[in-house]
Amino acid sequence: MLPPQALLPAVVFALTALQALASDTFIAAVYEHAVILPDPTEEPVAPSHALALMNKNMDVLEEAIKEAAQQGAHIIVTPEDGIYGWRFTRESIYPYLEDIPDPVVNWIPCTDPSRFGPAPVQERLSCMARSNSIYVVANIGDKKPCDSSDPGCPGDGRYQYNTDVVFDTQGKLVARYHKYNLFRGETQFNYPKEPEAVTFETPFGKFGIFTCFDILFYDPAVVLVSKMQVDTVLFPTAWMNVLPFLTAIEFHSAWAMGMGVNLLSANTHNTSRAMTGSGLFTPEGSATYHYDSATEEGRLLLAELSAQPRLSPTYPPAINWSLYATSIKKFPGENDTFSGAVRKDIFTFSELRRKDGNYTVCQGDLCCHLVYEMSNKSKDEVYVLGAFDGLHGSVIKYHWQICTLLKCPSTNLSTCGEPVETAQTKFEMFSLSGTFGTNYVFPEVLYSGVQLAPGEFEVLRDGRLKSKHSTSKPLITATLFGRLYEKDQPHPLR
Repeated sequence: MLPPQALLPAVVFALTALQALASDTFIAAVYEHAVILPDPTEEPVAPSHALALMNKNMDVLEEAIKEAAQQGAHIIVTPEDGIYGWRFTRESIYPYLEDIPDPVVNWIPCTDPSRFGPAPVQERLSCMARSNSIYVVANIGDKKPCDSSDPGCPGDGRYQYNTDVVFDTQGKLVARYHKYNLFRGETQFNYPKEPEAVTFETPFGKFGIFTCFDILFYDPAVVLVSKMQVDTVLFPTAWMNVLPFLTAIEFHSAWAMGMGVNLLSANTHNTSRAMTGSGLFTPEGSATYHYDSATEEGRLLLAELSAQPRLSPTYPPAINWSLYATSIKKFPGENDTFSGAVRKDIFTFSELRRKDGNYTVCQGDLCCHLVYEMSNKSKDEVYVLGAFDGLHGSVIKYHWQICTLLKCPSTNLSTCGEPVETAQTKFEMFSLSGTFGTNYVFPEVLYSGVQLAPGEFEVLRDGRLKSKHSTSKPLITATLFGRLYEKDQPHPLR
């Protein structure tokens, strides 16, 4: 043992050594997986049959993990439902579940597989991480027994959770997260009693993790970033694309920019369910992304990211999302408005009738301002400025404030708000702002063919979403997507 007078220098030396080992950047990977699905059944299959299906998917994931490691990746994220799919009832998913312990148990399933009972999936994932010296993130199912002493215990005597797991380079389980915001079809799973803010430290930054639908809510998404101060969020998802605002790549990229963190988004790939769109997103925009609605192939993505983006000299400054919009009066000009539906949300729209102009549209407490100039307006294309301030959702209701410049599918104004993927009109410039009642605003720009526009727009400190120059491709939408979490209604299913 060191004498007391030597302890302080030793501690300082150890901290210095750890800092030296820490990296300013790291290589991240995500894999968009075309999941091999089980045959639909309401009855449970034999455990051996369930494991055989999961091994088929893990065979594919293992090849992606090996390739990522060979290309220098430090961590790889795989999708939600990526090991067994989603065609389940509560009963039929049971053979696919394992008991996943709290990571405090200090467990390496690869070297001690039977410590907590049969865990072949965790064992294999652990070995993938260990043999390739890479952090592996996967989504599987957790089961926990309960009894009548627990008033919330389900009738079948067990809790079932949609669960993310993380294994480090030695194959040790370092994180376990139970999805808190289940999508309405996930009746095979239970809600955790409390939201979990799961983080872990690495030599290349502090990481947090949550799943798919969670990204739209305060718990755990905002808590991890604003209170836990994570550098990077791991995001397994099974995202069904919904134009014009909730396509995977546009919203996930916008969320990373709005929250000021890295987001490692790994989506499942299934074109019949409109599932595609993965990427490595940063506070400055997308580092790389993939969107493919034409084929059934998986895709591996890699990029070098800042380990601590808040310390980067290019880290975006703090934004007052309503500063500019609240400082001006309504723009003059043609401001005739009409109502139109984006899915079931009733927006207030104003048609952009000229090649250039200034417009204001208001709804509720939100006024949206637009300055624009089109470079080659097509005669058969209509664009509108729209505003929405209200609750969204049929069963689970949460509050949006949205300002959007969007293309309509046709010259018939009743179609405005319906999905459209292609356009011909480019813009010389646009500047969009709104009187938002929230600091949580996410900037989206989507080009024709469902393509992002990295590096072609900026958000000014006064809250304006502004093109840096003329758009290189025709524009589908430019949107400021705000969330007023404090106005959300209580979750009716939890």
